Amino acid sequence: MSRIGKRPIPLPAGVTITSESNGTVTVKGPKGSLVRQFHPEMLLHQENGALVVERPTDSQQHRALHGLTRTLMANMIEGVTNGYSKQLEIQGTGYRAAVQNNVLQLNVGYSHSIEVWARDGITFTVANDPVSRNPVVTIAGIDKERVGQTAAEIRKLRKPEPYKGKGIRYKGEVVRRKQGKTGGKGGKGKK
Repeated sequence: MSRIGKRPIPLPAGVTITSESNGTVTVKGPKGSLVRQFHPEMLLHQENGALVVERPTDSQQHRALHGLTRTLMANMIEGVTNGYSKQLEIQGTGYRAAVQNNVLQLNVGYSHSIEVWARDGITFTVANDPVSRNPVVTIAGIDKERVGQTAAEIRKLRKPEPYKGKGIRYKGEVVRRKQGKTGGKGGKGKK
């Protein structure tokens, strides 16, 4: 069996799971509810306060779906109990971020400001880092995929460049720096 797929998922208090015969699973918890369509042949059942995912056969397709289904279910349960968040740090002179009515407004070196509208279930908050004083954008929500996709799209607006390090990066991301041009004489050198 799959090492990931055979591990039971502990169910916290207040989380309810309903599954239909067509593979639609609804997970409800304190932070909200998530609905996802799974392969209808994957078997879900609860025992001893945990959710167990089983596969019907050892075919290649069922083995591939076993660990995937278990991981997606664990992410849904974690999302409705604790939620997910990603932090983006904005570095650069004059680079700013603000939130108004759940719309993120970014000034990141372009001639105009960029507005990013929040998807359903996503919230933005902006605060300044106490050490570096750079703006830090926090993207929070209960759906792990949506939080990660939103963070990736915002980072893509101004990726960190390697010479001065300006741009939008994940909190704690290390950007390899390049030296740039050195002074001195140009050309092909002496002969």
